[in-house]
Amino acid sequence: MTHYAVFETAIGWAGIAWSGRGLVGAHRPESDPKIVRRSFVRKFPDATEATSPSALTQVVEGIRALLRGEKADLLDTPLDLRRVPDFHAKVYEIARRIPPGQTLTYGEIATQLGDRLLARDVGAALGKNPWPIVVPCHRVTAAGGKLGGFSARGGAQTKLELLAIEGATAAGQPDLFNRL
Repeated sequence: MTHYAVFETAIGWAGIAWSGRGLVGAHRPESDPKIVRRSFVRKFPDATEATSPSALTQVVEGIRALLRGEKADLLDTPLDLRRVPDFHAKVYEIARRIPPGQTLTYGEIATQLGDRLLARDVGAALGKNPWPIVVPCHRVTAAGGKLGGFSARGGAQTKLELLAIEGATAAGQPDLFNRL
């Protein structure tokens, strides 16, 4: 059975969805909680809204803290990986280890996976990330200090806002916010 919860953050309404094995989804903040609810019902038609279990209270508070600009760690968040391909799971594991305020490039992740030519595949995997914020795909940027794409509502502007909240620079490039 899948459940979901919607909660308020410093920048809007976010949500998490879970099974008995961990998170199956997360939703980045929106201005209206109805948008988050509709998204979960569309992705998980059998899901019911519920209060998040105590085991996930730290996740909700961690998301809230990150969106207030605090350096919260969500690395121990249990993820239910049964619905994602193995390659995507490997990309997500690397992305999860990027600390708040720091970034890696698609190519750097590809190199960690053993082949720099996988950079586009890394980008494709991150574009299907079911756990935004928890798996911080916004912390992955293009080469040369460029922002790169972002599949969430609001696109690159949303990515830029999330990075700004964290005080991030693009892979050591201090002028990230002037490169759009």
